[in-house]
Amino acid sequence: MSSHKFATLRYTALRLGLFVASFAVVWVLAYVHVIPLGLGASNIFWLLLLAVVISAPLSFVLLRKQRDAMAEQIAPRVDRQRARFAASVGQEDGLK
Repeated sequence: MSSHKFATLRYTALRLGLFVASFAVVWVLAYVHVIPLGLGASNIFWLLLLAVVISAPLSFVLLRKQRDAMAEQIAPRVDRQRARFAASVGQEDGLK
């Protein structure tokens, strides 16, 4: 359990780091004119969108282990919430 204690925080930090790294690479490529800068004032939005499009599939592949650890951390809480919800629905159905 202790190895999964901060799994959500770790996954979120790694995902953010991957996005920042992707943005840095995209920014450098745009700066040296390997990729277009965008149209007019759309430059920063274009670069952010491109960084999201690049980092999403990379995080899906590279952060699989961290995502699984996060799911193991979250699953018991989700199961408890589902049980509470089912119990409350059962009580409401009994009142009708």
